[in-house]
Amino acid sequence: MSGYDTSAVARVVVGVSGSLGSVTALRRATALARKLGAELWPVLAWEPPGGDATARRSPAAALLVEEWQRLAKRRLASVLGEIFGEEGPGVPMRAVIVRGTPGRALVATADRESDLLVVGAGRRGLQRAFSGRVCRHCLTHARCPVLAVPPSPLESDLVAVHRRNAWHRRMDTRDL
Repeated sequence: MSGYDTSAVARVVVGVSGSLGSVTALRRATALARKLGAELWPVLAWEPPGGDATARRSPAAALLVEEWQRLAKRRLASVLGEIFGEEGPGVPMRAVIVRGTPGRALVATADRESDLLVVGAGRRGLQRAFSGRVCRHCLTHARCPVLAVPPSPLESDLVAVHRRNAWHRRMDTRDL
């Protein structure tokens, strides 16, 4: 963000999905909004199961759209409640749900030059080739500055624990 006039930032838009990467991005976005005196816009993108193309072919999908949207609202409220608790983020906030793919939804929401878009950068290592699509889309298509937040160092530890548990390997107590 060097060379960017941060005093002009009116909104800090951040993608929220509930993943560890999005939680890290949400925490960074909240700190930036507080520092810049900007409004925080957490955004959760949702799509019908199977995508929009599948939903258009199914007559029953039209009846379920309201339910899927309600579930998306509940998920966003749940994530925000877990992160901020009763006291809230301490900055003005407008939580938004958008129907669409995450990358397009974030770029469409952060549509002003005075916005700052914050996204999780995805995983590190070999898995990065298959993740980070949202981040790449935002970096390529956004009209405003984009901050890609690297994953928390604890995320790799958590992935290692999951992998060890999935393979039913014993825990090495010397690592504790």
